[in-house]
Amino acid sequence: MSATALPAAQAEWLRAEGVCEVELVFADLTGFPRGKTLPALAFAHGQEVRIPRAVAVQACTGAYPDYRFYGEQDPDVVLRPDLATLRRAPWSDTPRAVVICDNVDHGGSLSPLAPRSALQRVLADYAAHGLSPVVAPELEFYLFAAHDGDAAPFQSPALRGGRREAGGDAFSLSARNDLAPFFDEVYRGCERLGIASDTFLHEMGPSQFEINLRHGDALRLADQMFLFKYLLKETAHRHGLSAVCMAKPLEGEPGSSMHLHQSLVDRHGHNLFGRADGSNSALLLHFIAGLQRYLPLLLPLFCPNPNSYRRFVKGLAAPVNLAWGEDNRSVGLRVPRCGAEARRVENRLPGADANPYLALAASLGAGLAGIAEHLTPDPPVSGNVFRQGDTSLPATLDAALAAMRASPCAERLFGSEFVPAYLAVKELELLDFQHQITPWERRHLGLLA
Repeated sequence: MSATALPAAQAEWLRAEGVCEVELVFADLTGFPRGKTLPALAFAHGQEVRIPRAVAVQACTGAYPDYRFYGEQDPDVVLRPDLATLRRAPWSDTPRAVVICDNVDHGGSLSPLAPRSALQRVLADYAAHGLSPVVAPELEFYLFAAHDGDAAPFQSPALRGGRREAGGDAFSLSARNDLAPFFDEVYRGCERLGIASDTFLHEMGPSQFEINLRHGDALRLADQMFLFKYLLKETAHRHGLSAVCMAKPLEGEPGSSMHLHQSLVDRHGHNLFGRADGSNSALLLHFIAGLQRYLPLLLPLFCPNPNSYRRFVKGLAAPVNLAWGEDNRSVGLRVPRCGAEARRVENRLPGADANPYLALAASLGAGLAGIAEHLTPDPPVSGNVFRQGDTSLPATLDAALAAMRASPCAERLFGSEFVPAYLAVKELELLDFQHQITPWERRHLGLLA
């Protein structure tokens, strides 16, 4: 693969911004930014950057699955920059740029192990049908006092007057103002990175917040969510805080989600989920039916960690079902009340810990399967579904992994190389988790005679 010099416009932008170096980054399976930095001049000249192919499937513990999942010779991939994502890196005091890269195998094709490749594969299937997904993610997260990752519980940060939040401040503006310097820097960072933020709000938990991103192209929104998480972590550190995207960081408090609003448009940009008379289209119903059938078989892509399943608690605004309904937040699949031009379905299953590329790929892939197979959804529900029993979702990561392995659904969507590698990584992490001795065990079982 030959190197290509940067187009003149981007090269001039680097010079004008005084950029010294460029971060070439991509998301691994966890969603963690990996990559290398390159001097700006070398980047402008098109210097090729390689990285081990296995880095895309590094576990959150730092371990790797067996060689057979990424290549017996431990080969490299080339980091190919997507220049549409080239931006100033707001977290660096030294003038630095950041660009999102694809992992490209030696043959020139996208590495099937990289999460961004998985989403691009699903989007190519949509394009073959003449369809374009439009998405809008919502991400919840907690802000805590500085935390080094040890066994101590998270603690809300000290606010004005020295108090610490105890919860119950949903939609409070004063609570957001308490952390104004942090949020002001996040807003500036979003502008620099081209992240189209919509609303920030305070959620139900103590120092729990949510950002909504404006709707748009699925790949670009996944890129924005990936960069937002990176920005969030780095900005928090600069303010002596810890930004935490765990699904369930606090016992007895609400978990954090990453809701995905999804619609489809045709080549002319017309929304295909709503009819002119305001009713739901057949395409929307097929899409919902695909989510109902296939989400339980793809759940590890939405809920990738043992902690993810602690979020599914009735009464704490987390969906524990695959029912659908209109303007109903107790269902897993919600159709907001809106006009035909904005008709969409909200997938409320993913946790904040999900990789945005993989969560979007799985949700859109399941919906497309429902369309291709002309599936029919269950009837819409009304009322509070939390009061009804539902056993359609695996309740633990090991059960979810078993369901994913037993079904051909994931391999149809993502290929025969990605799925075994993903399962192997999650099994490594699960085994490490199961070997830990928890505070509960020390507290209760340590007293046994």
